[in-house]
Amino acid sequence: MAHRILLIGGTGLVGGLVAARLEGEGADLRALQRRASGRPNEEIAPPERWPARVAELGGEVAISALGTTARAAGSEAAFRAVDFGMVAAFAAAARAAGVPRMILVSSVGADAGSATFYLRVKGEVEAAVRAMGFDRMDIARPGLLRGARGGDRRLGERLGILVSPVVNLLLRGRLDRFAAIDASAVAEAIAALAGRRDPGTFVHHNRDLLQIRSGMV
Repeated sequence: MAHRILLIGGTGLVGGLVAARLEGEGADLRALQRRASGRPNEEIAPPERWPARVAELGGEVAISALGTTARAAGSEAAFRAVDFGMVAAFAAAARAAGVPRMILVSSVGADAGSATFYLRVKGEVEAAVRAMGFDRMDIARPGLLRGARGGDRRLGERLGILVSPVVNLLLRGRLDRFAAIDASAVAEAIAALAGRRDPGTFVHHNRDLLQIRSGMV
């Protein structure tokens, strides 16, 4: 995998796993980050500098695994500034730089018309990035992510992960998109998607991500 890949969100749960996977595959990865994580090829800069750096770097694929929560951000406005503002600015800069492909990590239930603030913002940023006209866009909509996130977990998430083995057994058919999924599986699917060039816009839920990870599709 010799083409250049730009990544934001590389210090998060999924993003960190994506970075490790791509680096292991020998990708020319440039991870734009606010803080260092000790991995090679990090580009440490404040978010307002990311678009300019994207313009300088260019690439073949842009990946956003960036995301926070209103609790972690401190307010709904601060959450939107990250999950919509930073993501959309990164994607717009990538498109302006001629990057042809975009991968966006979103969430199951993302809908610009949702009554739930979190899902509404996720849907709005999906729509904004779709409208930018990438040759290929992949949207990953995983369910509850299982993995080592440290202390950055809400109580509801912790409880959801605890009971997920039982709940997942009940979520069959189309409902399996709402099941919990290992962050490592999502990251492996994203790494695989980074090598795909067929044009179009593709939305991937849990089942799709697991099939992509295993090479079934």
